[in-house]
Amino acid sequence: MQDSVVPATRPAAGILRGPYLWVTVGTCALVFLAAFESLAVTTIMPLVSRELDGAALYALAFAGPLATGVIGMVAAGNWSDRRGPTAPLYTSVALFVLGLLIAGTSVSMPVLVAGRLVQGLGGGALTVSLYVLVARIYPGALHPKIFAAFSAAWVIPSLVGPFAAGIVAQVFSWHWVFLGVVGLVIPALLMIAPVLRGLDSKPAAQPVTPWAVGRLGWAALAAAAVLGLNLSAGVRVPGLPAAAGALAVVAVGVALLAVRPLVPRGTLTARRGLPSVILTRGLASAGFFGAEVYLPYLLIEQYAFSPTFAGLTLTAGALSWAGASAVQGRLGARLPHRRAVGIGALMVLGAVVLALATAALNWPATVAIAGWISAGGGMGLLYPRLSVMTLALSTKENEGFNSSAMSIADSLGGALALATTGIVFAAFTTTAGSFAGVFGLAAVLAAAAAAVAPRVTAETP
Repeated sequence: MQDSVVPATRPAAGILRGPYLWVTVGTCALVFLAAFESLAVTTIMPLVSRELDGAALYALAFAGPLATGVIGMVAAGNWSDRRGPTAPLYTSVALFVLGLLIAGTSVSMPVLVAGRLVQGLGGGALTVSLYVLVARIYPGALHPKIFAAFSAAWVIPSLVGPFAAGIVAQVFSWHWVFLGVVGLVIPALLMIAPVLRGLDSKPAAQPVTPWAVGRLGWAALAAAAVLGLNLSAGVRVPGLPAAAGALAVVAVGVALLAVRPLVPRGTLTARRGLPSVILTRGLASAGFFGAEVYLPYLLIEQYAFSPTFAGLTLTAGALSWAGASAVQGRLGARLPHRRAVGIGALMVLGAVVLALATAALNWPATVAIAGWISAGGGMGLLYPRLSVMTLALSTKENEGFNSSAMSIADSLGGALALATTGIVFAAFTTTAGSFAGVFGLAAVLAAAAAAVAPRVTAETP
């Protein structure tokens, strides 16, 4: 039986060897299942909406989990700083499973959305709890490898998730896309359970981090702003064509105001070190995902690609992401953090600019496709390294807060970008103009990530 806590002095044998084997398999399985569920729901939601007559709540079924996830991230981060990651991890898995059960047994769209909200709350808390667990279990030398494994566990479902969900919904029922995951989450948690025993013990003299009730309030406000921004894309007020834009501006302003207490001081002003690590993560997420959802749309609308072949572009990007994650994990310290993040950000920027040029100048589709493979590689380089840097710049007293801040940057960056690009897309009168506007905004966000990336280290080498 493996030890309850892995001593920090134990040699870094490898994440799939010795005392780390089962905790690596278990944590990666949880990441995989959370990612699979996120992608699978995208495939089955049109069927669910039609069967439950839920067109009016369709957008909320996607935006809701993003919103409640922010609250879960903050709560799990504060709880982990107070008592360690064990209780938050068990609770987050319980909430995630409860959400799956509610959604999987629902017979009306409001009940399904309620399940999705609970699922998002648990999923957000799960991400933060796993990051803190990594900080407590694995030595620093193994952090690039375990985060590379997390990246692969998140990317692989993009290859099989949508197809598998479609088969399950067609052969059995869409209910089993939710319920089937429940039976896999429990074994994954049991793999981790042995290392959780005794992990939360603290020296008697060490002060206990107080509950940050105010942060939970700010998280709720940020969640409401994210939800409002996603819903504002569908607002159309007769005689007031700018209503959606005005609501979007207000929502973005509220989100930025609310996020300030939830991230390290100086994040929004790109202060060197940890604040810029968090900001780069959010900007890179915004630029990448803001462009990714419109790339298949561009290929279908302007180049007559079939949905299957258009989707293969995203698959190629996902494979590139997984491959680059593995490479950076093997290189370790031979590839400095600052260089990995800088190169990755420039690769994402270059890919989005190529997509913009393809849309605006009617270049061959292969230009945008090749660029997106590069974008996946860029994300594979920078994402794991930003996770490693966040933990390296944290102490046991603020691992939870900093991990929460990183996850919030991911969620808010992507959610704000997706909602804003939706408004931009609808603002143009021509299809070419709409795509150019979307990729132009994504390019601005990616350029901001590339500009901030050199500031992730405290001093310029």
